[in-house]
Parts: sequence; C-alpha cells; structure tokens
Amino acid sequence: MARNLDERMMGRKGGEILAFPLAARAGDVNRCSRELDRVHGDAAVHYWRTECRKLAERLSALGLRDEEIRREIIGFQVEVQAAMARRYQQPAVGRNRSDSGA
Repeated sequence: MARNLDERMMGRKGGEILAFPLAARAGDVNRCSRELDRVHGDAAVHYWRTECRKLAERLSALGLRDEEIRREIIGFQVEVQAAMARRYQQPAVGRNRSDSGA
C-alpha cells in the first residue's frame, strides 16, 4: 500500500502536497496518544472519531481512494494504540532491578 501511494505521489509535479503515511507521523501519533490518555469515556470516543474524520478528509482531498484511506486510518490507529501501550511499559532495567531485589 505504501508503495502504491509512493508511486502515485512521485509522478506529481512540484508545488503539490505529497501524502506522508499517517502511521509515520510521529507528532500526530504522540499528540493523539497523549490526549486519549487524558480523556475518557464519551469524550475520548468523540475526540478519536473527530481526529480520524479530519485525517480521512485530508487524505480524500489529496485524491486517495476510500480503500487507501481506510488502510491509512487503521495503520494510524494501530500506531496510536502502540504509543499508548508504551507509555505504561516499565523499562526492562526497572523490571530487572525489582526482580533481583536491588
């Protein structure tokens, strides 16, 4: 999918916006994971749906097909969930110290 997107975008002339895979947008991933960590319940659902819709609209404006947009959004969602999980993982060094009694 990324290859197809890259191939489509490489043929465009200068001055046009090129799509960058959503999952690789570290700033957006981190921003969303922090916000979802902060809000809960209906507020979190509303925030998440709004963010995903905005991202989908941007991709649609760049000319991506619905199938490509869905794949990009799913990839982005996976990265946000992974970022949230990493926030709660104890570093391996800390686990080793607590296990050994140090």
